[in-house]
Amino acid sequence: MDPYDGDGDYMHQEDDWDRDMLLDPAWEKQQRKTFTAWCNSHLRKAGTQIENIEEDFRDGLKLMLLLEVISGERLAKPERGKMRVHKISNVNKALDFIASKGVKLVSIGAEEIVDGNAKMTLGMIWTIILRFAIQDISVEETSAKEGLLLWCQRKTAPYKNVNIQNFHISWKDGLGFCALIHRHRPELIDYGKLRKDDPMTNLNTAFDVAEKYLDIPKMLDAEDIVGTARPDEKAIMTYVSSFYHAFSGAQKAETAANRICKVLAVNQENEQLMEDYEKLASDLLEWIRRTIPWLENRMPENTMQAMQQKLEDFRDYRRLHKPPKVQEKCQLEINFNTLQTKLRLSNRPAFMPSEGKMVLDINNAWGNLEGAEKGYEEWLLNEIRRLERLDHLAEKFRQKAAIHEAWTEGKDDLLQKRDYETASLSEIKALLKKHEAFESDLAAHQDRVEQIAAIAQELNELDYYDSPSVNARCQRICDQWDALGGLTQKRNEALQRTEKLLETIDQLYLEFAKRAAPFNNWMEGAMEDLQDTFIVHTIEEIQGLSTAHEQFKATLPDADKERMAILGIHNEIAKIVQTYHVNMAGTNPYTTINPQEINGKWDKVRQLVPQRDQALIEEHARQQNNERLRRQFANQANVIGPWIQTKMEEIGRISIEMHGTLEDQLSHLRQYEKSIINYKPKIDQLEGDHQLIQEALIFDNKHTNYTMEHIRVGWEQLLTTIARTINEIENQILTRDAKGISQEQLNEFRASFNHFDRDHSGTLGAEEFKACLISLGFDIANDAQGENEFSRIMSIVDPNRMGIVTFQAFIDFMSRETADTDTADQVMASFKVLAGDKNYILADELRRELPPDQAEYCIARMAPYSGPDAVPGALDYMSFSTALYGESDL
Repeated sequence: MDPYDGDGDYMHQEDDWDRDMLLDPAWEKQQRKTFTAWCNSHLRKAGTQIENIEEDFRDGLKLMLLLEVISGERLAKPERGKMRVHKISNVNKALDFIASKGVKLVSIGAEEIVDGNAKMTLGMIWTIILRFAIQDISVEETSAKEGLLLWCQRKTAPYKNVNIQNFHISWKDGLGFCALIHRHRPELIDYGKLRKDDPMTNLNTAFDVAEKYLDIPKMLDAEDIVGTARPDEKAIMTYVSSFYHAFSGAQKAETAANRICKVLAVNQENEQLMEDYEKLASDLLEWIRRTIPWLENRMPENTMQAMQQKLEDFRDYRRLHKPPKVQEKCQLEINFNTLQTKLRLSNRPAFMPSEGKMVLDINNAWGNLEGAEKGYEEWLLNEIRRLERLDHLAEKFRQKAAIHEAWTEGKDDLLQKRDYETASLSEIKALLKKHEAFESDLAAHQDRVEQIAAIAQELNELDYYDSPSVNARCQRICDQWDALGGLTQKRNEALQRTEKLLETIDQLYLEFAKRAAPFNNWMEGAMEDLQDTFIVHTIEEIQGLSTAHEQFKATLPDADKERMAILGIHNEIAKIVQTYHVNMAGTNPYTTINPQEINGKWDKVRQLVPQRDQALIEEHARQQNNERLRRQFANQANVIGPWIQTKMEEIGRISIEMHGTLEDQLSHLRQYEKSIINYKPKIDQLEGDHQLIQEALIFDNKHTNYTMEHIRVGWEQLLTTIARTINEIENQILTRDAKGISQEQLNEFRASFNHFDRDHSGTLGAEEFKACLISLGFDIANDAQGENEFSRIMSIVDPNRMGIVTFQAFIDFMSRETADTDTADQVMASFKVLAGDKNYILADELRRELPPDQAEYCIARMAPYSGPDAVPGALDYMSFSTALYGESDL
């Protein structure tokens, strides 16, 4: 994209500007002179001018005035103070306005302008010139700098001694400026007397004539251009754009030529698309014809390697050869649909491909290809599976045998251990559990042993070459399996006998553990609860904690009884061990809790109870204060919240009602806005109460449904809504005045809009908008043509595709003219303009007004004109125009 195009950056980076300054110091002088003259050509409309470009814009006042003149819009009210802060404020308002027009300002700040930085000031003025004088220039779908250059080339093309390729050295001899004037106003300059070797005379002639007769101020002196090796591009572009705007009104013939070029370009493009489709279809069908026999070949190979090579070839086909053809097929359908759409939109007959090359024919051939492809892949895989079967069975036997042998390794020694002779009861039970798990594992492995035997049998039946080694290994596995079964039974009997010897003593251990564990958990939970730092938010919550604490204290006597009973069980165990000299290994296997630990925790619980009492009393006092803050905030929020909602509803009603003129509605809204702003102190007071609540860490308030965030959002929405409503009324006034709409028409538009705005949202959905248009007399039928027309209208009123139509967009559409559409009659009328109102046109006239390729296109296809007023070489542009739209043969 050219850097001067509409949505691009209007200015390069600052280092680009610095580099320009370093190339030729004379450029700054040229830019000062040109930009000053350009600014004065607009400022004089406001009765003022500038002398020094970096000094006169420092306070921002004339800069804001310049932007208002060239844009036709009002900027914010400027600061009239003389202090630096006032100047910076004015310049910032101007820069913000420029940025609002889609201009990206790079490294240009208000401080540099106020400080008189010449480089930044010139850069800013250049950005303004680009946006308001050059950006909107559009010639043959090119815009800005490229459009301006193309316009100059088109206008100076008949002048053989003029060759415009840029905006610097192409203008040094002055003939380019003179040619522009002579092309549009030939009576002002005797072009035949100009000489290319006399640039001073040429430049002075062009500049003097432009200033005197075309109202183009003299922006440069001839010496400025001749005296530098390469004139400043920005100065030349600014000067040339003034010529463009001066002559922009005299574009009738050029517009007609552009229309013809556009129609011819569409016709040529469609012909090329037809040729491309035919070639692509032929190539794709030929490839399918060659490929299908290869896929239908089912001759098998004798070796695995050969079959795998066939499979690899097929994968290459799927991975490398077919995907491009899939894309070609898709592109073929896209091209066909695009061509038909273009022909339909340009009123041309539909395209009919050659026989056998329709999209349906290609799809049928493609279906045959994929059918052959599917069968080929299945055949390959089946052949490979057949060859792999024997090798797979042998590998499967080896894997399963290896897994089983690894599992059985060491199991004999494990089953013959006598570790149960010195084990405690819990260890005996653990050994029994472990042995039960081993027996379950042993049973689960029975299937693997059977699978190993079955695979060995199948290999024998298939005459596997290594069957003897397979049989020997299978026999070893079966013999070992029988031995493991016998050892497992013997170990189970020994463990069962040992278990009974220790169960009597274990019962007492178990009873102690069963009662000590919950009591220990209760004490730990009590200590945790008594030391827990509670967080409450209401009086009710702290009262609930106090009640629970009193209930807990009531349970302490029963807990002390349970403690004494548990200690009694421990004493009984000690008595039995001492009496029967039982050799016990270690302590109680069911618990690590001992009597000393129980007594220590009990004493800790007794100490924590009074500490908890004091903490609950202090928290109760704090919650009483928080409740007072909640009520204080709620009393105000319950008034402000409904007030904001009421105001929002009232503004919504005002925006859709039609009481008085737009100016009356605007005045009413401004008074309403003032009353809303006066309510701000109450919002601030509520903010103060909210701050106290936050400092007190209060997170909920049952006395109101409004939070401070709700109030803030509602207040911001209220301010935004009243400002937006005022802006909508102002825009309606601007539209009414600019389009010449009467108050009665505007009321009629509003009444129709409101009638179909069922939900009073201020916008219409697509179906609501269509019903509204039909009610206003628009012919939108329920057919394809009607839907296309409605889609076109929606693209105008809803360019961002939001699915809604605002009232401002609605009245803009109702007041604008319907964009015209190229027809055969319009093209015929355009040719008549080029022919000077004659019923025929000459080849020289076509070559003069149209580009060479399109002029020759017309000459080759236009029939000779045979009317009564015909002259030698006359061409019939009327029959040619109707043929372009399929109304006759071309």
